[in-house]
Amino acid sequence: MTALNKPIIMTAIMGQQDLAWADALRRQYYPAERNVLPAHITLFHHLPPQALREIKQAVKEMTQYGAPPVTSLQRLIHLGSGVAYELHSPDLLEMRMELADRFHGLLVAQDQQTPRLHITVQNKVSAKEAKELLTRLSLDFEPRPFQIKGLALHYYMDGPWQSIGEWPFRG
Repeated sequence: MTALNKPIIMTAIMGQQDLAWADALRRQYYPAERNVLPAHITLFHHLPPQALREIKQAVKEMTQYGAPPVTSLQRLIHLGSGVAYELHSPDLLEMRMELADRFHGLLVAQDQQTPRLHITVQNKVSAKEAKELLTRLSLDFEPRPFQIKGLALHYYMDGPWQSIGEWPFRG
């Protein structure tokens, strides 16, 4: 693959069943004209493309020796103009912090903050519509285990992303 001069996004890869569930919700509730991506969990929003080799090496090392992080679907959250599911994963946050330390000096302000791990299933709607969906989804929500199986890198292409690669946890 040819390296591109586009920002790099890092995501956590969901297990197959969890991805199918989250993506079905996203297709159902995200405005169709804006839904250009499958459901995802963003770990870094904007890594510099000139550091691709270093970023890939860090991801390979993290996944080669790291075990899948223990993760649970924690609760629903109101985004103002949308709805998301919050994830609880001290293990995944610790991995992300290690990567952030390794990428020191490469991170934009947004990626220097500790993220609130989540999966957005609705966005860019009215506050009323978001509140209604939050209420509806809350009726039968129960926290549960959630599978994270690896890390992925993508180029941001001003819309849909282009995959750089995926690395499963093997530790």
